[in-house]
Amino acid sequence: MNSVTAIIADDEPLLRFHLDKMLAETWPELTIVEACENGESALEAIKVLQPNVVFLDIQMPGMSGVDVANQLVALEKKNQLTAPLIVFVTAFDQYAISAFEANAIDYVLKPVQEERLLETCQRVKQRLASSDTDGTMQTLMAKIEHLSVGGTTNYTKWIKATKHDEIHILAVDDIVYAKAEDKYITLIASVEGGYQEYILRSSIKELIRQLDPDRFWQIHRSTLINVERLDKVKKDITGKMYVYIADNKLPVSRAMQSLFR
Repeated sequence: MNSVTAIIADDEPLLRFHLDKMLAETWPELTIVEACENGESALEAIKVLQPNVVFLDIQMPGMSGVDVANQLVALEKKNQLTAPLIVFVTAFDQYAISAFEANAIDYVLKPVQEERLLETCQRVKQRLASSDTDGTMQTLMAKIEHLSVGGTTNYTKWIKATKHDEIHILAVDDIVYAKAEDKYITLIASVEGGYQEYILRSSIKELIRQLDPDRFWQIHRSTLINVERLDKVKKDITGKMYVYIADNKLPVSRAMQSLFR
């Protein structure tokens, strides 16, 4: 096989560094041509450098890994590039991982384990060595779309978030609302009779994909609420609408007011 090139895309510098080091050990012949900190820079690097493989974090602020993959599909359909093989670096729960495996879509679960990375690299090598690579991106994205809009049994039940230096596993049922702030999401969860704040490194768009839309409504560009936890909805004298939830008053954008009619 000729020299194989790859791009790493992850918004966390430490994860980019460790993945680079682990790939050097598990696949010494692989050349990392770029390490990108977000989806936008990853997409541009892929266009210019045309790597064989991309190790792509799903959850990045701004343009997510899924957004990047969608863009690559569109460019490939226009014959503007040959899309690389994608290895998703993901914190998705077990249902998504099983779906990826069933459809021969490569993934690495965070935190990255050397044994799993070695197995994934072997899969990628076999795919690259095969002449049957046509439609790889279309097949991959068809499955991602299924995960994004699939039935209620496909929605995640647990969210990994941090509080100070600790990692917490939150039941989705306990999440009251989520508010995007810069590169993070603040989750308000009901815990032991009160409310606690947790931090999730994700975009609001990516979080929406994982949650049941019948239960979690986006009331503003940056705000998502669990309607089962809603106390009341009121309009002020100017016609501006607010929801009252978890002892907080949150604005509803005009575009989203129709949800409550």
